[in-house]
Amino acid sequence: MDNLQKGRRSFIKKSAAALALSSLGLASFQPIQNKEKLKVALIGCGWYGKMDLWRLIQIANVDVVALCDVDSKHLEEANSILKNRLPTSDPKLYKDYSELLKSHQLDITIIGTPDHWHALQTIDAMKAGSHVYLQKPISVDVIEGEAVVAAAKKYDKIIQVGLQRRSTPHLIDAKNMIIGSGKLGKIAHVEICSYYHMRANGNPPEQEIPNHFDYELWTGPAPMRPFDGLPHQRWWRTFMEYGNGITGDMCVHMLDCVRWMLDLGWPNKISATGGIFVQKEGKSNIADTQTAIFEYDDINIVWQHRTWGPPQDPDYPWAFKIFGEKGYLAGSPFRADFVPSEKNEEKIHWDAVYEKDKYPEDLSEKGIELHAVPATRKHFENLINAINIDSQPIADVINSHISTASCILANISMKLGRPLSYDPESMTVPLDEEATTKLRRPYRKPWVHPEPNHI
Repeated sequence: MDNLQKGRRSFIKKSAAALALSSLGLASFQPIQNKEKLKVALIGCGWYGKMDLWRLIQIANVDVVALCDVDSKHLEEANSILKNRLPTSDPKLYKDYSELLKSHQLDITIIGTPDHWHALQTIDAMKAGSHVYLQKPISVDVIEGEAVVAAAKKYDKIIQVGLQRRSTPHLIDAKNMIIGSGKLGKIAHVEICSYYHMRANGNPPEQEIPNHFDYELWTGPAPMRPFDGLPHQRWWRTFMEYGNGITGDMCVHMLDCVRWMLDLGWPNKISATGGIFVQKEGKSNIADTQTAIFEYDDINIVWQHRTWGPPQDPDYPWAFKIFGEKGYLAGSPFRADFVPSEKNEEKIHWDAVYEKDKYPEDLSEKGIELHAVPATRKHFENLINAINIDSQPIADVINSHISTASCILANISMKLGRPLSYDPESMTVPLDEEATTKLRRPYRKPWVHPEPNHI
């Protein structure tokens, strides 16, 4: 057995232990115990990177020693807010993340950059000796994800991925009460969806790059597009050069949540259809419509997104619905509902937990996702506990890789027009050489694609 296979088995054992705790509602709620200050850095000081850092500051004893961003205005803003929220911090400021990692010995590195940087920065952070809190997805292609898994094993570091539905209080309750108790009976079908109109679709002209923004370093290993405005927060997501569209952004959350609830691993087969059917007028090259099927033994998970038109269910525009012979469970970041088949059995409803009284500063934070921050706090608590006891966290690297790669494979299936079955042991799509070549995206020089067998 090679080292990569041994590493998988070790991760699986630790992940199983974490799953056992989560089934009892414990994994995300044990009190953190870090007497010594944790040395922390943030790479990517935009919207979500800052939101993650502020959550960690709320629940742990930390020293933010460094901040990094290729946009000096982002960097200055983050530093200014940090000094108001944590006056004891005096971070060093960096444009190049590699210089940051060379200069500090970190306990936790938070990575909040766009998707095309996730794998390289995570691997480099672990190589430098740091554990990682990584925004989803873990990679922009499948082999990058395999390399992240291999690096976590080699450097013996822990990654918590921002798939925080696993730490969402009302969804943990719904999982335990409905799935754990068998209230649904035999489960044989799942629907997951996003009907948000979140696909940027403009036609801005090519522009001069502002002095405060290093576009070359921001682009990194991705293809270099003509500069047509700052790509922050929404614009970069509309291009496949930097991510995997709505499926890579939104499906990954719901697919991962369902896999966690139902204890599912790799799909047996993935197929998808879709494209740009309605919103053809802009520069965006991500699909505005897609249907994907993730096939398991005796159960299919069906994904649907549209960035146009009304949602199928106005109460659940971004959601999952798990169907069993005795009813169904619907869930989202905002609510959950158990709807039984029998008319004499009561429905059960959950609302999201907001913690506004406990953390009143949330109410004045610019751009905050109030529904998500309780789960993010629990996610950080869970990461610190995992570090303390050397276990895998609730959103561990292998499960996050499965969810990430499955969404990437759906996009590849849509492009090729045929179903795909991925083999994680050989890291290929057996008997499909063309699909196998698409598991690895070409990198722009001088950046070099990480290889799982040569970490």
